[in-house]
Amino acid sequence: MSEPCEFRGEGGLRLAADVFGPADGPPALFFHGSGQTRQSWGRAAADLGAAGWRAYTVDHRGHGDSDWPDHSAYEHTDIAQDIMAICDALDRPPLVVGASLGGSAALIAQGLRPTQLYRGLVLVDITPTVDIDGARRILTFMTANPDGFATLEEAAEAIGVYRGDGKGAPSPAGLTRVLRQRDGRWFWHWDPRLLDSRRPWLDDPAVAEAAQVRLRGFMSAGAAALRCAALLVRGASSDVVSPEAAAELVAMIPQATAIDITGAGHMVAGDRNDPFSRAVVEFAAPLFD
Repeated sequence: MSEPCEFRGEGGLRLAADVFGPADGPPALFFHGSGQTRQSWGRAAADLGAAGWRAYTVDHRGHGDSDWPDHSAYEHTDIAQDIMAICDALDRPPLVVGASLGGSAALIAQGLRPTQLYRGLVLVDITPTVDIDGARRILTFMTANPDGFATLEEAAEAIGVYRGDGKGAPSPAGLTRVLRQRDGRWFWHWDPRLLDSRRPWLDDPAVAEAAQVRLRGFMSAGAAALRCAALLVRGASSDVVSPEAAAELVAMIPQATAIDITGAGHMVAGDRNDPFSRAVVEFAAPLFD
């Protein structure tokens, strides 16, 4: 069972979290992708807690039950600042599991610090080099339906179309974790301003490429600074991280390994939660103290 808790991000911003496992266990932090919430990890955090870790799933700023900043501050570097603040609040370096935005920000945070932040790092379908078409596909999905959905079934159908590959639509009932009802319609449970700096990617490929080059530089600096064990968990059907990009990351981080999860796309934990969870628990075992 989990317990609710909270952290403070950069500037004291309140970040909602759930915690699993014994109070004296070594810390582990789970950071989700853009537009997701702390409920997106399935059983992974619970399984790590059962293995003795003190595992926290955290809502990023502007997501889920966390506070929204007064102004639109949703760049990867803003999320990285929150991650550094959370690490500073812990009594020892954590194991970090970061998906997409969460993994990018975790690498960036390490590049901004002269000391090592983590005891281990799991990157979930994210590398410094990403397929720009895949990234634009995610953004297209997130910017669709600005007026929300009439029913949860309608939202589930939209997610099923996005997931494709015969994965099917999620249970409408489960979507209450990521959607909130307002004025009779269902809206994603995140601050719409987080898309402000990303919408231009859809209209101008040059803007999208420039943003990716900048992000690649920040992430590459973090990869070069990383000294802990690292694991890349890639969805074998990912349209965001190619096998070549995975190999490039492993070359950048000599202590890193990479695995593919068959039957999973970019949303690895959601597509194949059991093998994903096993991979995280197995990677974490030798880091336990």
